[in-house]
Amino acid sequence: MSNTELRNIQFSPPDITDEEIEEVIKVMKSGWITTGPRTKEFERKIAEYVGVNKAVCLNSATAAMELTLRILGIGPGDEVITSVYTYTASASVIDHVGAKIVLVDTAPGSFEMDYSKLADSITEKTKAIIPVDIAGKMCDYDTIYEVVESKKKLFKANNELQKLFNRVIIIADAAHAFGAERKGLKCGQAADFTTFSFHAVKNLTTAEGGAVVWKNDLGLDDEWLYKQFMLYSLHGQSKDALAKTQKGAWEYDIVYLAYKCNMTDILAGFGLIQLSRYDGLLKRRKEIIEIYNKALLPLGIQSLEHYGDDFASTGHLYLARIPGIDEVERNDIIAKMAEAGVACNVHYKPLPMLTAYKNLGFDIKNYPNAYDMYKNEITLPLHTLLSDEDVEYVCKCLENAMKEVLIKEAVIE
Repeated sequence: MSNTELRNIQFSPPDITDEEIEEVIKVMKSGWITTGPRTKEFERKIAEYVGVNKAVCLNSATAAMELTLRILGIGPGDEVITSVYTYTASASVIDHVGAKIVLVDTAPGSFEMDYSKLADSITEKTKAIIPVDIAGKMCDYDTIYEVVESKKKLFKANNELQKLFNRVIIIADAAHAFGAERKGLKCGQAADFTTFSFHAVKNLTTAEGGAVVWKNDLGLDDEWLYKQFMLYSLHGQSKDALAKTQKGAWEYDIVYLAYKCNMTDILAGFGLIQLSRYDGLLKRRKEIIEIYNKALLPLGIQSLEHYGDDFASTGHLYLARIPGIDEVERNDIIAKMAEAGVACNVHYKPLPMLTAYKNLGFDIKNYPNAYDMYKNEITLPLHTLLSDEDVEYVCKCLENAMKEVLIKEAVIE
């Protein structure tokens, strides 16, 4: 391949138009740049899009998960279960609140946790499960609820809010899955609480940001719960900055010593425009995935199934697995792709392979299925700035890189 044929294919740049830029300028000229009217409007639009009563915007999905745990009163002495195959945020928030992290292996040949092992992991100390909607595909929440119900007798509530549930609470890490659907439910309507990410690499971005929603049928006082998120995200202050600007309304109280993780109007303005474009962005992602599948599946490459009769993911990541290769060969293929101008990634290195989790006593040998998924996984570029020709170029580069690495390995052997 000559240098003139090389392309520069980034892994996941943001899709930003002049409309987003103009909206951010308007916000900055408005004189209100922190949490204010646009943040409240973004919350309303998110709730409307998801089909729930309320949404809370925060500065990250991580904050959304952590505040949810704190508001539920989950902490020292409790256990929270999550998938071993995820980014650290899904588990680190459990440690932040003082609870014990319990990791569950993936099912054989799957990126989702093994639900039979999930049942075995629930104890009298278990207060919540954090399933991970990896790559934008919703987990099997029907099965998760069945598991939770089967272990209901073990649940011991620590407070009135937990008594309302009277079972293990399900908090979805849907960082990848805003807009996904499964069995007639939008992501945000299945789990008890659902947290979204609007980070720079996400389908819908606000640069940094996140949100949390909850189901409408839980018997929760929506206004009370919304206020708790407001208090927890802004130092426990009884009035936010917008309320304090009302004439004579300077006085406030600090109800408890809380945190600082609110979203700003600059980010919310950005998000409002992204949301208005979102259906088109999801449609384009589906088109790209179809091109990848058509070119790569016949080569024996395996990929996460994004679309089916009763589900549709957000097409957030294209997780490709090359059967029969190991970590070294996988990394060599990624290096060859980089030489051809294609940036790839790996999603994810299972948590027990990371230093912080090793220090907590986790060992990857106890999670063989997750390791098997990881060792031959390559995440290909998938974003809405790619042309059809770019996607075809990536496919050709991958085919060439595989041939080069595997032939080289065969010669060495």
